[in-house]
Amino acid sequence: MLAIVETCGKQYQLQEGRYVDLEYLGVDVNSKVEFDKVVMIVAGEYSKIGQPYVEGAKIAGTVMLNGKNQKVLVYKQRCKKGYRKKQGHRQMFSRVMIDSISFPGKEEIPVEKSLEKPVKETKKKTSAKSSKAKAETKTEAKEEITEISEKSKKTSTKTTAKKTSTATKKTTTKKTTEEKKEVQE
Repeated sequence: MLAIVETCGKQYQLQEGRYVDLEYLGVDVNSKVEFDKVVMIVAGEYSKIGQPYVEGAKIAGTVMLNGKNQKVLVYKQRCKKGYRKKQGHRQMFSRVMIDSISFPGKEEIPVEKSLEKPVKETKKKTSAKSSKAKAETKTEAKEEITEISEKSKKTSTKTTAKKTSTATKKTTTKKTTEEKKEVQE
């Protein structure tokens, strides 16, 4: 189940058990917050749209932390005037954990698991099968590399043998021509 709430001049999509970063609310950490400007509620096939807000709908949450976002640089310059101005800004935010979404008729709606999103795990769990498969592919790749290198060594020895044989032929032909010249003189 999720709800769209209007707060701080913006609309946010909220879900039970999840947190959201809102504009700074000015409320201390670990204090309760309640949102009553609910624009829309979606629960499976059931959806309710407010005109402008859903009557009797409330969302309860707890402020987890108040902090600052990353710095945004604002740079202004006027060409050919020598005017340059550089400013940094860090916007304040409040992180709110959504505890409950309540509205009239909530008990009548069946809970569907398809709409609920699973929480992402931080580490991937690798099974023994997948690690064995990875090891096998690595060994196969190594075997292929060694086969290729052995083939290249064989071809390189053949070419060096050919080079040496041609070199000896050239030297023998030179000797024979030199011997012929000496004999003729």
